[in-house]
Amino acid sequence: MGRRRYRNRMTATEPRENEIAFTFGEPEAVHNERILDYLGVFPEAGGEYYVPPLSLSGLALMNRANSHHGSCILMRRNAVANCYFGGPVSRAGFRAAATDFLNFGNCYFEVLRNKFGKPVRLAHIPALNMRVKPGGGFRMLRPMGQFIDFEPDEIIHAREYDPMQQIYGIPDWLGGLQSALLNQDATLFRRRYFVNGAHLGYILYTNDPKMSPAIREALKESFKAGKGVGNFKASYINIPGGGEKAIQIIPIGDIGQEDEFMNVKSVSAADVHVAHRVPAGLMGVIPQGVTNPGDPEKMERVYLRSEARALAENFIALNDALPGNMQFVFDYESAAATATKGETKNAQ
Repeated sequence: MGRRRYRNRMTATEPRENEIAFTFGEPEAVHNERILDYLGVFPEAGGEYYVPPLSLSGLALMNRANSHHGSCILMRRNAVANCYFGGPVSRAGFRAAATDFLNFGNCYFEVLRNKFGKPVRLAHIPALNMRVKPGGGFRMLRPMGQFIDFEPDEIIHAREYDPMQQIYGIPDWLGGLQSALLNQDATLFRRRYFVNGAHLGYILYTNDPKMSPAIREALKESFKAGKGVGNFKASYINIPGGGEKAIQIIPIGDIGQEDEFMNVKSVSAADVHVAHRVPAGLMGVIPQGVTNPGDPEKMERVYLRSEARALAENFIALNDALPGNMQFVFDYESAAATATKGETKNAQ
């Protein structure tokens, strides 16, 4: 078939005499907690293609947001790729397609034909810019407003089932999205604590009438300059005849509680592993309070015969639309036998 190519706001009030107030740092926006509250998918304004229910660029960035989440995706990709025995797409193309499927819940293959119009093989197409068109067909978005349109028989689309709509797939790990983001936020928060000692936040309270406006202004500038490089500066204040509690520091929170940080990190990491159904032992992670994490080689055999097989079924389902000489084939037993062989060798 032919193919066509196209182309803070800030608010302020006047302070009353002898009153002064200012803040250290700026508030940060949080991620949308209602990301999955959608009613389906609908065409974009021009009606040219359906808009995916989730931001594909946002899902792509999630792959690097959290070490556990990104590693789980690669672990699952490697497991199913090790079972890929052969088929209509190269091994490199299959690894790329499996990565797309795990990241986005979608992957796409272009059907390549010989000069007689007979399908001969498949080529992976990156899923990030692929869109489904109303009435059939697909569109690949290109830079500068350009695009490539494909006829329905030029593309094979594999997708993870979504009960809320049947146009696009969604990744199966979305239940762990907030946990992955929480893990990332906890790490960034702790890192900013060491980079910027003033970000924790506190109230500097002064109540001595003997403090002159010049001292107040100098004190304010001193604390403002304590952010970033050169933070944790000491300040000297002298108020002759001042009271015992002329100046007080009222903390807002306590970042110094190491146990809370570790709890957030460990619990959110465990949630990510559950969302991906990847045993922590296969990732080299020993859960807290566990003295015997189990035999990773036995875990690998079970994982290959369960999760890797289930992931491969999404590609085997495409065989119904492919000729007999272009079938996806997977060999789980050989991959599992390799793990068993390694276990036997270690036992000897």
